[in-house]
Amino acid sequence: MQIGVVFPQTELGGSAAVVRQYAETVESLGFGHVLAYDHVLGADPEVHHPWNGPYDVRTTFHEPFVLFGFLAGFTRLELVTGVIILPQRQTALVAKQAAEVDLLTEGRFRLGVGVGWNAVEYEALGESFGTRGRRFDEQIPLLRRLWTEAAVTHAGTFDQVTAAGLAPPPVQRPIPIWVGGQSPPAYRRIGRLADGWFPQVRPGEPLDEALALVAEGAEAAGRDPAAIGMEGRVSWTADGVAKLVDHVGRWRAAGATHVSINTMGVGLATVDDHLEVLALAAAAVLPDR
Repeated sequence: MQIGVVFPQTELGGSAAVVRQYAETVESLGFGHVLAYDHVLGADPEVHHPWNGPYDVRTTFHEPFVLFGFLAGFTRLELVTGVIILPQRQTALVAKQAAEVDLLTEGRFRLGVGVGWNAVEYEALGESFGTRGRRFDEQIPLLRRLWTEAAVTHAGTFDQVTAAGLAPPPVQRPIPIWVGGQSPPAYRRIGRLADGWFPQVRPGEPLDEALALVAEGAEAAGRDPAAIGMEGRVSWTADGVAKLVDHVGRWRAAGATHVSINTMGVGLATVDDHLEVLALAAAAVLPDR
């Protein structure tokens, strides 16, 4: 099971020096990947009232593809989007950006995608919030065609491509697509379409129920559910290393192929604070240290 980290960008601002320090230290500690969230815009809660979203106009986000282009210049970590909000973005442009990151990382890239929750962001990017699920279903097969075929013709409900293609192609053909979501339709979609997924439930009965729906979707599409990767997420808490080790062990027992350690939201004020916690985590859960 590969263990990585969630880049705590909502708490670290926009400094390139901080990004470099974080990534270089995480790699030196022995973690396998960095996962980054995606939001292009945040809503002003004073205007969009009542606002119940976890992020707003004050929350800092790097643009993941640009961030990963920077990271690819000095790290060998696997880079993971967790997740790009795919239906609010142009499919062909995402295909090109993902292919470029895959090239720059020499194939150390996973494209995590999801449908999102922020209608304000969809409006600003010129896409329909109401059709995001159907658009998503069309986009994933099209992405794979754009990464594996020299010229693509596609006449869909949402995308039109006429004898066009990407050059150069990515190293991974196709790039692995991992999917997020937390609903029965999302779980079945993961089974039908995804190379891997990001559960938003914990090991135990909720995860077992989700896995059954993923398997149902996979089997209906003639796919092997066992071939679909699974990345759990474990958050650092005030309970420290012992609880972290326990939760990592639960994901391993549940069959996770990957786990990310999240240090956001626990009162860590600086990049040094985040890295100090991750050093403790690495010593406890990485087998080669």
